[in-house]
Amino acid sequence: MSSDNVKIGKRFAYIFWILLMMIMFAFFSNQLELQDNPNQRPESFVDGSETVLILKQNRKGHYVTNGYINGQEVVFLLDTGATDVAIPRQVADRLLLNQGAPVRVSTANGVATAYRTSINELEIGKLSLQNVRATIVPGMPGEQVLLGMSALRQVSFSQTGNELTIRFNRFDY
Repeated sequence: MSSDNVKIGKRFAYIFWILLMMIMFAFFSNQLELQDNPNQRPESFVDGSETVLILKQNRKGHYVTNGYINGQEVVFLLDTGATDVAIPRQVADRLLLNQGAPVRVSTANGVATAYRTSINELEIGKLSLQNVRATIVPGMPGEQVLLGMSALRQVSFSQTGNELTIRFNRFDY
């Protein structure tokens, strides 16, 4: 075997290993994302006047799901301890939400100033809520929107095992 053939063989081996690592990285990154947000396409259906949404817990025991605010995609984290839907400043800017009056809010990091706003339409799967009260929180890290009680009080929910079933009867509200 000539030294040229050995060099070509080594190059192909390097290329193979680099491509294999890139494929593995992409695969495992996707698997980790699914563990953090198993509800990227939440299961939902309409049964008569009732909309039913079924969410699965993530690996940390939280309910995280993709959804929409005013037609633009966001990631929600259900938070029954949050009074309103809480939106990080950078997400609110992207959504072009109007900043209203300042309000004091209690967060995990202490008391902060947030700003009132309103969401015309909040959607998760087939679940759609209109005119939902929200706050824009300037110091809130990350991109996740906290789905607080201003939205959750409009629905009923029950948990069985690692699934949360949310029901919304459009004639009740």
